[in-house]
Amino acid sequence: MNKLREIECFIAVVESGSFVKAADSLGISKTAVSRYVADLEARLGTRLLQRTTRRLSLTEPGQRYVERCRQILAELDEADAMAGEQDGEPTGPLRINAPHTFGVLHLAPLWPAFLAQYPQVLLDITLSDRLVDIVDEGYDLAIRISRLPDSSLVHRRLAGTRLVLCASPGYLAQHGTPKHPSELTQHETVGYSYFLHRREWHFDGPDGPVSVQTHARLIADNGDTCVAAAVAGSGIILQPAFLVQDALRDGRLVEFLSEYTQGERGIYVVYPSRKYLSAKVRAMIDFLVEAFAMPGWHVLERK
Repeated sequence: MNKLREIECFIAVVESGSFVKAADSLGISKTAVSRYVADLEARLGTRLLQRTTRRLSLTEPGQRYVERCRQILAELDEADAMAGEQDGEPTGPLRINAPHTFGVLHLAPLWPAFLAQYPQVLLDITLSDRLVDIVDEGYDLAIRISRLPDSSLVHRRLAGTRLVLCASPGYLAQHGTPKHPSELTQHETVGYSYFLHRREWHFDGPDGPVSVQTHARLIADNGDTCVAAAVAGSGIILQPAFLVQDALRDGRLVEFLSEYTQGERGIYVVYPSRKYLSAKVRAMIDFLVEAFAMPGWHVLERK
């Protein structure tokens, strides 16, 4: 089918950066690749690639088109894998998105065991703190850390964690330890970009809810960066226990105001639908639920 071949050639050119390399990867001539891409642009009535003597680049329509085509090809691969599943045997590529630090600390050690158990599955792991759209971006499932997961997605709870207010001993020695959340307005903080209210922190305390407008000179979209800044004395952070527990244990950070909480954050595996759930997705969900049920995960939930 020429339409599919056009798309394959277009994606190969984008990913390899040249028509020659695309031709080599597809096992056809450079002339054929050029013709397929030209036919695709003619059929769509728009230019997808900007060509110069030195480089290729995507146009804006080309950028949108290539992302959608990648999803389509991924879905075709999944369809092939599902059709090839016999007796429910998990097989084929499995795309997973997870928060960066949680993925490194608590998920990366699990992948070898899963691969050993399901040798026909290919794992494609993306770590990002950004809240991805797992349907539009072609993921089979994702790990989310939140109060409540997206209501449009099916979810299974794996564990829980709490947010910890802490700073380095040096910072607290120099600036004092806050005795009430309202005193945070007088301190430097390190903000996290993906918090819903990244500058306004909300707590539930002994006397009820408290909201504080913080002053952050540094805001980052990665928890490790926030922790590193706090350890270096740049200010106070509010981060999940699983991220700061080592620094608290060895004294690089000190927790305070623990009686003022933000409620537990659930750690969930989320996926688009229970309907037509493939064997590989079902296997991963069951694997993660079992792994997080092992002793030791309570350290994420309580002080």
